[in-house]
Amino acid sequence: MQKVHDLFSWKKYWAHRLGPAPVLPMSRAEMDELGWDSCDVILVTGDAYVDHASFGMALIGRVLEAQGFRVGIIAQPDWRNTRDFMKLGRPNLYFGVTGGNMDSMVNRYTSERRVRTNDAYTPGGEGGKRPDRCVIVYTQRCRQAYKGVPVIIGGIEASLRRIAHYDYWSEKVRRSVLLDSKADMLIYGNAERQIVEITHRMARGEKLDQIIDVRGSAFIRRKVPDDWWEMDSTELDQPGRIDPPVDPYLEPGIDGKECKTALADDGEKVIKLIKKGKAPRERTVIRLPSYEQVKLDPVLYAHASRLLHMETNPGNARALVQRHGNQELWLNPPPVPLTTREMDAIYDLPYTRQPHPSYGDERIPAYEMIRFSVPIMRGCFGGCTFCSITEHEGRIIQNRSEDSVIREIEAIRDTVPGFTGVISDLGGPTANMYRLACKDPKIEAACRKPSCVYPNVCQNLKTDHKPLINLYQRARKLSGIKKILIASGLRYDLAVRSPEYVRELVTHHVGGYLKIAPEHTESGPLSKMMKPGIGTYDRFKKMFDKFSREAGKEQYLIPYFIAAHPGTTDEDMMNLALWLKQNGFRADQVQAFLPSPMATASAMYYSGKNPLRKITRRSESVYIPQGKRQRQLHKAFLRYHDANNWPLLREALRKMGRADLIGNGKKHLVPAWQPKGTGEKVEGRRIAPKAKKKITAKRFLTQHTGLPRVPKLRKKKPSSSRRYRQA
Repeated sequence: MQKVHDLFSWKKYWAHRLGPAPVLPMSRAEMDELGWDSCDVILVTGDAYVDHASFGMALIGRVLEAQGFRVGIIAQPDWRNTRDFMKLGRPNLYFGVTGGNMDSMVNRYTSERRVRTNDAYTPGGEGGKRPDRCVIVYTQRCRQAYKGVPVIIGGIEASLRRIAHYDYWSEKVRRSVLLDSKADMLIYGNAERQIVEITHRMARGEKLDQIIDVRGSAFIRRKVPDDWWEMDSTELDQPGRIDPPVDPYLEPGIDGKECKTALADDGEKVIKLIKKGKAPRERTVIRLPSYEQVKLDPVLYAHASRLLHMETNPGNARALVQRHGNQELWLNPPPVPLTTREMDAIYDLPYTRQPHPSYGDERIPAYEMIRFSVPIMRGCFGGCTFCSITEHEGRIIQNRSEDSVIREIEAIRDTVPGFTGVISDLGGPTANMYRLACKDPKIEAACRKPSCVYPNVCQNLKTDHKPLINLYQRARKLSGIKKILIASGLRYDLAVRSPEYVRELVTHHVGGYLKIAPEHTESGPLSKMMKPGIGTYDRFKKMFDKFSREAGKEQYLIPYFIAAHPGTTDEDMMNLALWLKQNGFRADQVQAFLPSPMATASAMYYSGKNPLRKITRRSESVYIPQGKRQRQLHKAFLRYHDANNWPLLREALRKMGRADLIGNGKKHLVPAWQPKGTGEKVEGRRIAPKAKKKITAKRFLTQHTGLPRVPKLRKKKPSSSRRYRQA
């Protein structure tokens, strides 16, 4: 891996003499109090401004401030005009735009595309304070407010939409957000290293369009430079021929024979030169299928997704290029991970750890969740296909030192209002990957595996949890600390390899319940998720129960599962529901699969192919549960105990030939009866329960006292002959 400039070794910009701001300014009045006539950088975000390292814009702002730059924040501006975008004046260097800590579409819509009524990153939890696709909208408003000012986009929304991507909400493949927003540059992944270098170089007089060599950045160029070796992605992973046999990488408007010959010649030439060592990896670019091609062909989309994920290791990744119309989208290799020293310096910056004073006493739900938590690491090598952490933060774990974590705990104890002695979490993307890494840095730099723990834990992965145990023990012994809880997602397949860690966790750091995510019980969907089998969960549960008993505590595991994930059949969900009932679990909230941009599972959802394996026209197809009706059914299986779901489940079980699961016994999944006032629409008609008979005094006595039912006495009708005689 190449050597890089240390994050805090740059010569500071002249404005560092003004000192750090109590909070980064959000108004002109605050700038005046600081003695600023202008801002060097203005950051625009879709979240409320909380001066805490868990909020991306606060962290980036404080990092740039530490470099000597004057940074202003525009949080959740009114996007309907340019007024809010002009309130801090014209930035000297650039606007930095992000959608916030979540993709704006994920933030606003549920997995069923229903509008959410709340927003955890907004004061008061109020929804609707940011526009859909807000990176695009904010960038356009910045352009309108101050023409000629460069705009750099980043954050998770930009990072996960950096190439042509499937968009679940519009159900189509969209262009890179860099083109749709018309920004000057896109920064993907954790942005500290890129943004610091770019800002310093711009401050020294370089134009942004001249800064094209920064790792972790993307930009537009007209053509591939002559001094670069171009390699087509088909040489790495051949997707197969299309019937009729037309070159799948043929660009519109180019003669087919000429293009195909040139493509083959160039590809063979590059491969031969690479094998001979004459084409340097750092000067080789891989051409992905164009936007126009992946938009029309789902198989090529899956192929492009696979290649993108193969080129995410900073130790061996090459540049990527993807044509959009007559423009070339260029992606430099991912950024080099931060060192422990750099991580410590970032988290030691003077955050107030509180919302901006302008919000007053308004509650910001996301802040309430994290204000007593401490991040100890970044990254994840789990590679779960439905998750985008690896695509954003990388799979190499970046760790803070033990001393840095302890300092932050003490700062929370001494400065954060409302602290009661309980740290709500020590973690990050995962709870127990702290200081876990490959045994050999050379192997790590050459590896292309998407996961270090699937299908089994890699033999080269160090799984020693001793550093994490030491951190837990030191933290819980601090004066004024009553409890250290662990709330981040636990990789139980790693935890079972360290019984000492499970003992420490269960004995001291569980508040009665521990949430973990097996996600499913069946091998079909688990193989598409890259998650371990349910047997690993069973082994962890035995350890959890054993150590809970030894500690004299009554504690429980709360497992989480996903409905309607690619590869999940109705039978898979039925078996999961049976497992839940047998184990006595009743899920209150159900998570349905949401195809987030750039996730591997999203490529499965759109293409019906499995990008975890080589993509061809005849390669493995993935079963995709689609349509509102089937997604509802999969969610209903997870909530088999909800009477409102019983009509839907009964209908499905009969169609599946499993009517034997309908009944009132313990082995049945759903009962045959339906309580009054429950039920739902099935195939357009409402399934209403039978109306109960009116409760009379006699029926009440019969049902609630156990007395035998008294037969109703009926007066005998006279015979016809008797009626005649009476007449």
